[in-house]
Amino acid sequence: MSGLDSNPFVDPVDINPFQDASITQATSGASKNVEDYNPFSATEMGTYSETTIPISAASSQPAILPTSVEQSAQASAATGQANLIKQQEELEKKAAELDRKEKELQNRSPGRALNTGNKENNWPPLPKIFPVKPCFYQDFDEEIPDEYRRICKRMYYLWMFHSATLFLNVLACLAYFTADSQYGVDFGLSILWFILFTPVSFICWYRPVYKAFRSDSSFSFFFFFFVFFFQVAVYIIQTVGIPKWGNSGWISSISMIGKNLAVAVVMMVVAGFFTVNAVLAVILLKMVHSKYRNTGASFTKAQQEFSTGVMTNRTVQTAAASAASSAVFGSNQGN
Repeated sequence: MSGLDSNPFVDPVDINPFQDASITQATSGASKNVEDYNPFSATEMGTYSETTIPISAASSQPAILPTSVEQSAQASAATGQANLIKQQEELEKKAAELDRKEKELQNRSPGRALNTGNKENNWPPLPKIFPVKPCFYQDFDEEIPDEYRRICKRMYYLWMFHSATLFLNVLACLAYFTADSQYGVDFGLSILWFILFTPVSFICWYRPVYKAFRSDSSFSFFFFFFVFFFQVAVYIIQTVGIPKWGNSGWISSISMIGKNLAVAVVMMVVAGFFTVNAVLAVILLKMVHSKYRNTGASFTKAQQEFSTGVMTNRTVQTAAASAASSAVFGSNQGN
């Protein structure tokens, strides 16, 4: 009945639930742990990174290219340097060559220069003690452009081969004459052809083509074509070898097989040389014509060059003045 005797209206004992010993111990430990907790400590961040890299240290590291890129860059630089050295050597060689030619021109005697400015004639190459001096100046590297130099040299080699063939023709006709005395006329004519055709061919078709390539002269081209067509016809006649025409061709050589085989063989060799001359002449004529078409030459230009050359020629001017003065003097005497 004691419970019923208590006064329900009396304030109960004021009890603080947080004053319990277990709760107080728990809250004090939690607050201590919260105060000691450092979210940026190495222990708490171990899950994400083991070490912290300073910004200054990371930014100060140099950038390193891969080894293959460095090697390719070095190889390119070495190649470029080698090309520059090679170009420099070529330029030095060209400069040395120009200096050499300039010194040669300066050392030439001006008193011996003939119609070529300060250039001394150098062809034919004769000894200094020889009484006859060179008559022409010839220098392929100096006077002929690069695109025409090869064909011009080939024309010069054809002329040399032509001259050697004419000399061998003299020997073959001499053997022909010794085997049969009735062919003495061939031997005499062969000497005449050698003495006549060697210089005439040089002046009439080789020098015109040389001048044409040197100065791009339309008149020289037309003169060369006109004369060289006849030269090709002469080569064909010499190859055929008509008896008593002074040529050791195929007809003459074959006719000697039954009489003297050794002489026939010698004559056949010369006939082969004449055949090679004819073939080379046709080939080179076509090559020169193709070069001529690329130069822009024409018959009108040839006429202009001819008229200009005639009007400016001193010999022609002197002859015209003499003729005019003679006509005036004759008319005065008539009056």
